[in-house]
Amino acid sequence: MLYTVNRSPLSASSLQSVLRIAPAGSPILLYEDGVYAAVPGASSAPLVRAALANHPIYALDADLQARGITTVLDQIQVVGYDGFVELVEQHQVAPWL
Repeated sequence: MLYTVNRSPLSASSLQSVLRIAPAGSPILLYEDGVYAAVPGASSAPLVRAALANHPIYALDADLQARGITTVLDQIQVVGYDGFVELVEQHQVAPWL
């Protein structure tokens, strides 16, 4: 199952709730305002670093660029739309709102 998170960790607890229920190994895609969770030094950085031990985490490049984010936490994989499509083809999707 691919879990997608589009809400900023500053305004919603979507990422935290996904991490409580997502089985280890399940990929998580950050997109739209969810990409703010990928920023080093963000308040969510410790949560994301811990999650990386159990989940591959991806961030959508177009949304990073749209928000002026040029650096992400180590181990977060930045993907373009082609990578997003590949993830969707490989997994069922659970959008987390």
